[in-house]
This record gives sequence, C-alpha cells and structure tokens, in this order.
Amino acid sequence: MSPAPRRLVGDIGATNARFAVLDAELRPAHARVLACDDYSTIGDAIRAYLAEEALPLRPRVAALAVASPVTGDQVAFTNHPWIFSIDGLRRELELERLVIVNDFTANALAMPHLKPDERVAIGGGSPVAGAPIAVLGPGTGLGMSGLVPSNGGWYAIAGEGGHATMPATDAREAEVIAHMRRRFDHVSAERILSGPGLVDLYQTLADVEGKPVAPYTAAQIADRHIGESEPLCATAWAMFCTMLGTVASDLALTLGARGGVYIAGGIMPRLGAGLADTGFRRRFEDKGRFRGYLAAIPTYVVMHPIPAFVGLAALLEREA
Repeated sequence: MSPAPRRLVGDIGATNARFAVLDAELRPAHARVLACDDYSTIGDAIRAYLAEEALPLRPRVAALAVASPVTGDQVAFTNHPWIFSIDGLRRELELERLVIVNDFTANALAMPHLKPDERVAIGGGSPVAGAPIAVLGPGTGLGMSGLVPSNGGWYAIAGEGGHATMPATDAREAEVIAHMRRRFDHVSAERILSGPGLVDLYQTLADVEGKPVAPYTAAQIADRHIGESEPLCATAWAMFCTMLGTVASDLALTLGARGGVYIAGGIMPRLGAGLADTGFRRRFEDKGRFRGYLAAIPTYVVMHPIPAFVGLAALLEREA
C-alpha cells in the first residue's frame, strides 16, 4: 500500500484557490477548488481544505503557486487583497517546508511533462529540442513565464510580463488603447488580455462606436453563439485573440522560444482548438522580416485543467 500523501500543492489565483495532495507517484489527489473571497486569509483557505478532506496524515511539506510576484518573505496578491508572510504561513500551518512560487513559474515547469492529449496545436511549426519555451495565459490577470535549459534541467523565469505596456499594431487598436488610457494610467497587456480585460475591451469598443453596453461577462463575450447575435461581442473577442497573438509573438522573440509557445490560464483552455478560427496565429506570425522565424515556432493551447500541480510536483521532486 502506498503511504498516505504528505505533500500539499496549491494553485491560488485571484478568484479560485485549487488544492491537492501528492500521492507516492506525485499525482494530485483529493483535489478541491475553493473561492478565494470566501476566506479572510490564505491560511484560512488552506485550513478549510485540510479540514474538508480529513487527510489521514497532515502534509508536512507544501508548494504553492500564487498569482503574485515572489520577491521576498512578504507576498501580496496582485488582483486580490490577500497578503502573507511565507515564514509566518509555514509556522501557522506547522509545515517543515513551504515553497512559494509565481503561478506561471509553476505552469512553465509543467510544460515538459504534458502528455500529447493535454495540448492542442494552433497553426504549424515544430519544436526545437532544448530551445527555450514561452508560456502565457489570460485568467483573472495575464501570467507570463519561460523555460530555459540549464545543467540541472529546465529553469523557469519568474517574470511579470503581463504588466508590460500593451502595443497597438493598427489604427483601430491604437484608438481602443487611447480610450482605455482615459480610465487607466497605464494600459498593460493584462488590462486587455484577461477576463476583466475582455470586459473592459468590450465596453471600450461600445464607447468608441457609440453603442449601448450590455452586462456581459467575459465568458459570454467569448461565447461564439452570443457573438452570432451580438456583433460587438464578436468584435471584442476577435480583437482579444489577435492582440494575444501580438503579445505571444513578442514573448517568443524575446526568449527565442523555438521550443514552442504554450497558452494556459483560465480562459483559453475552454476554447481549445477554436483559437485556430481566430486571427491569433496570423498575428503571431505577422512580424515583417521575422515572419519565417515565427512561422517555424509551434503554438499550443494547454488543455490540462491545472498544469500548476504538475509543475509544483516536478519542483518538489527536483528539490528533493
């Protein structure tokens, strides 16, 4: 009989906190999703998960992926009010070891371990073995990371590329970004390429075109059936996907990501292969003299429901 799980993993964003424990084969078990807003602190959420699952042995080691920069002991979520001390949380939960990483660092570490059916190719291109890999994904925010090869395996870059300035590639996009600057002092990529960003994009387009705004959610705006009867939703979703192509290709060029570009996050996996029906790949390759360079890079939508668990398991195994 395998020993009881003793390693806790968590993928904690601004909306949901996903927890599991790793079994002897490093597979997640006892997975559960909790709403962040239901708990005053991250410690309260973890204790609620442990109480609900009633594990036979309490985990002594934990690895958590958080939607926040991790630059020291104090961690403040970018799009949620939670703030915590890493050492304080470790002592509060009576853990022997607590590892905290950015959520897209964990997502990036999962990419080499995905099975063929856990990703969908969008467009052509073939990965170059041992070349850097780019990872990004729109959810409540826009996460970005990359993998570069090292002597000890893959090294994940802990960056905050989602907060880089959103570029415009045509007059229409420039007009939209100019309107958004009236509301925000800085229009980052995340201001558009996220769930809340898609809603802001839809509302901005309505303002630009002088049309009434409906109270659509991001999921509704991205819904193809709603778009068939609501042209403004279809326009917003089309612009979202092409602008995602711009940012993905910028990241690919910056990292030299000839190993592939992977799109994870809370929005895109629901679309899956449907991203191929948008302007994403056309815009991804539309870089003038580097069109051929980018055409050779494959792009994938990650279909694994919680790739961060895979990345955290790989991280704990490597550190052990």
